[in-house]
Amino acid sequence: MKTLLQVDPAEAAPLWRQIEEGVRRLAASGGLSAGALMPSVRDLARDLGVNPNTVVKAYQHLVEAGVLAVRRGDGTYVADSPPAFRASERAALLREGALRYAATALTTGADLPEATTFLAAAWKSITRKGGKS
Repeated sequence: MKTLLQVDPAEAAPLWRQIEEGVRRLAASGGLSAGALMPSVRDLARDLGVNPNTVVKAYQHLVEAGVLAVRRGDGTYVADSPPAFRASERAALLREGALRYAATALTTGADLPEATTFLAAAWKSITRKGGKS
């Protein structure tokens, strides 16, 4: 999970939101299969170097959204059929992510073609792992 999910304390987005978005992205791309067992809160917190309460908050949001399901006494799993994003929710997430990426690209001095090249490469890398295009 650590290699698939990463957080950046320097980003403006709270760590729990980065974890939430990362898990949503992995579930939507097929990087996390439906019914897959999620790491325990303590294991994921240790792997990401964050406070366990940060992971708890992300998992709570994901359970409320129907992306994860808790099986009492067994663990937390990717839902058998994670909900698709509503159009407005998807647009808001894409806008927020695009703004963060554009800010990062501008900070490094990249121009639009260079930033677009890296975005396309990241897209290919993620979809290759998850089977979507």
